[in-house]
Amino acid sequence: MTAQTPITVTEHLWIPLPDGRRLSARMWMPAGEGPFPAILEYLPYRKRDGTAPRDATTHPAFAAHGYACVRVDITGSGDSEGRFDDEYSEQELSDGEAVLDWIAAQGWSTGKVGMIGISWGGFNGLQMAYRRPEALKAVVSVASTVDRYADDIHFMGGCLLSDNKNWASQMFAYMTRPLDPKLRPDWRAEWLGRINDLPFMAADWLRHPTRDAFWKHGSVCEDWAAIQAPVLAITGWADAYVNAPPALAAKMTGAPAKALMGPWEHRYAHISQIEAADFHGEVLRWFDQYLKGEEAGAEALPDYRVFMQEFTEPSPKNLPQNGRWVAEAKWPSPQVSDVVWPLAEGGFAPAPQGGTASVKSPATVGQAGGYFCPGIRIDNERPGDQTVDDQASTCFDSTPLLAPMEILGRPRVRLAFSVDKPVAQVVARLCDVAPSGQSQRITYRPRNLCHDDSHEVATKLEPGQRYEVEFELNECAHRLLAGHQLRLALSTSYWPIVWPAPEAAEITLHLEGCALILPERRVEVEIDAMAPSAARDYPRYKAEILEAPWGEAETRVEADGTHVLESFDSYGAAQDLTHGQRVSSNVRMRYGIHPDDPATARFDCSWVFNFARDGDGEEDDWAVRIETDSWMAGDRETFTLWRGIKAYEGDEVVLTREWSEVVPRGCL
Repeated sequence: MTAQTPITVTEHLWIPLPDGRRLSARMWMPAGEGPFPAILEYLPYRKRDGTAPRDATTHPAFAAHGYACVRVDITGSGDSEGRFDDEYSEQELSDGEAVLDWIAAQGWSTGKVGMIGISWGGFNGLQMAYRRPEALKAVVSVASTVDRYADDIHFMGGCLLSDNKNWASQMFAYMTRPLDPKLRPDWRAEWLGRINDLPFMAADWLRHPTRDAFWKHGSVCEDWAAIQAPVLAITGWADAYVNAPPALAAKMTGAPAKALMGPWEHRYAHISQIEAADFHGEVLRWFDQYLKGEEAGAEALPDYRVFMQEFTEPSPKNLPQNGRWVAEAKWPSPQVSDVVWPLAEGGFAPAPQGGTASVKSPATVGQAGGYFCPGIRIDNERPGDQTVDDQASTCFDSTPLLAPMEILGRPRVRLAFSVDKPVAQVVARLCDVAPSGQSQRITYRPRNLCHDDSHEVATKLEPGQRYEVEFELNECAHRLLAGHQLRLALSTSYWPIVWPAPEAAEITLHLEGCALILPERRVEVEIDAMAPSAARDYPRYKAEILEAPWGEAETRVEADGTHVLESFDSYGAAQDLTHGQRVSSNVRMRYGIHPDDPATARFDCSWVFNFARDGDGEEDDWAVRIETDSWMAGDRETFTLWRGIKAYEGDEVVLTREWSEVVPRGCL
């Protein structure tokens, strides 16, 4: 497959909506008269520049295989009309239904449409299927979620993720980028209008600290049977989004669902830095089966194909991982069963033990945790050696294993506890400790101890009162080797991934009620794993690279004892050879906290975007720059969030504005 395969590309077309608005689209058409089944990718990241490099590697290849591919920017993004109102809003999803209807009604269309996407596009592909539009016949959803509260960038286990503000800061920069004058003569007025009307998303999301109707909207786990379109769910172990594929494979009842879990970070598998794989082949098999009606082998796939990891020397870099591919014909699998390891002082026991253990951590535990979602920055994002965090945590270690042990699924932690503060959280990490002493994180998850199991109710704790909780960690697949130890590390903080509780709490564990429950996999004869092949040749983006991407990060301790993690990522500069636009961008982030005072946690973020195009004699040169700054801090009662922007046309500042919000902490 090469870029020379004959297809037709329409750089820009308008898709009309029922209320008169229009969405901006790009389309790749196969050779021949058709009609063709179609593939839709629908998201706000700008087809003209934002995802253009990635789009160039997928849609031309799919079009060459006989699919009409349509890439659409949602309302208020890119060159689409209207105003953006929030992620996965009713406006976004109802517009998406109209787009599907439009595609199905075109003369070049068979009326059968599949949706594909990663992250945002993976989310709304599932959400669109939940609404059961007639034209949507199949979905490929990558790095997505079935529960917007439990498994996105806002909250995890009822705890606030710092990415709630980080991602909002990124979206603030993304959604204030200018429209293209070549497509929108009204670009300037619309650009400034978008900036002024953009919702303060970080504050809006923070005002919903429990799993209420706001988060249930768009969470397909509310009714698994509602999805009637077959779903291929894909992600990688280096990604943050690991729980949706096996959940879909286990719980979807209205259509086939298959899960594929590789070693990859938050990228399509063919462009992953970690053992790139044949994403194209996986997608085409799925759509050939369900859009073309061909016998392509999709129905015969095992329910769960998974890269079973083994100990790999921990590194923040996106490096190859040890392991092998395995598969489970059905999921849940009869070859996976729970084993219960009761906690004992410093380790595990064959039966429940008496006694207590204390969990009280410095606020800096988590510094070896890496970036929340590897694949967003340039590199240096993954968890490192966990030893430094283990030493500041309360650890329970197994004896060295006499034989290998495989874990597949979601381990659970059961705790009986009391606390000395009204708001407290616990973070559980499962680690593979090698004979060398190096500790590799297998999985983790925080839990807000103020929450009930539904996360719909949060109540402050009574110091000294005994409570019980059991919660799942994130999905994992890991083979522990003989001689290695399994470690459960518990802490009261995990910064900067998790925003800390307002006070340093001490948790007293009542060990007779504490246990680790492991989903152990025992297989006598492996079935064919049907592992994805190595990445095939694929088309490339037509651009002149003016500056290569690069990034760096450093940690330091300031004079007052504050621990700081600071990173800078330049996403480089490039000129699109089709329409001549030049784009460059960079981001600087700073996380600071004092180990003795979790209320000192603070996040700062600055983005810069530059857009330019040379005039052609009839048009003047065009140059636009945006600079956005954001920060978040808190005290024991409230969070304060701030953002500001400077927008330039040429050297002239055309808009400066600041926003500030104060949100009560409640039980966060």
